[in-house]
Amino acid sequence: MRTFLWPTLVAALGFVLLAATARSGEKTKDDGSWTRDFPLEKGQLASTGRNPYFILEPGYFLVLKGDEEQVTVTVLAETKKVAGVETRVVEERETKGGKLAEVSRNYFAISKRTNDVFYFGEEVDVYKDDELVSHEGAWLAGVQGAKFGLLMPGRPSLHARYYQEVAPKVAMDRAENLSLTETVKTPAGEFKNCLKVEETTPLEPGKEYKYYAPGIGLVQDGSLKLVKYGKADAPKK
Repeated sequence: MRTFLWPTLVAALGFVLLAATARSGEKTKDDGSWTRDFPLEKGQLASTGRNPYFILEPGYFLVLKGDEEQVTVTVLAETKKVAGVETRVVEERETKGGKLAEVSRNYFAISKRTNDVFYFGEEVDVYKDDELVSHEGAWLAGVQGAKFGLLMPGRPSLHARYYQEVAPKVAMDRAENLSLTETVKTPAGEFKNCLKVEETTPLEPGKEYKYYAPGIGLVQDGSLKLVKYGKADAPKK
């Protein structure tokens, strides 16, 4: 997926979270400082809810744009059971140069106790010249050793490190919370006290940065910035 308080779950479990950054151009190895297991109580998860940085309510949408790229994120009025959990379907539709590039259906659930949002996988359709060419990056918790990850803590802690995806050899995105006080200017407005997240993966070199605004969600993803957000049946595509 690109494509958006509580003493963190990892803190509650007594893990020591270390801050570190990957050197540009090198794969970032797992040194054991990222949390990848998230014990949950039976009946703890729901398919609808919100925390300060992630809204999981049907009809909510975000539109982010760059020079040639646009991503529309829509919380659908659909659910899907994944690994025995009823999850909410969130669609991400990406266009490049006005042409459809990728459509993914992402599966999330939120803790009724902590408001942590967990990520249970995605189905992916990749397009080239209006033709479906692959399903690269698709994974589901409970299939081929994959497990759910933590997409967004209900109360992010500075320098907490956690896996968002745990699908060996397919999707292993990790996040580190770098700041809780960023100011981000976008076409949709200026947002203060934003969460800055650095994302890396042991599968590829490099790093990406995302910014989340309180009460809004994702407002910047790399060079993409928020141009529209709100709640409706669905935004126009």
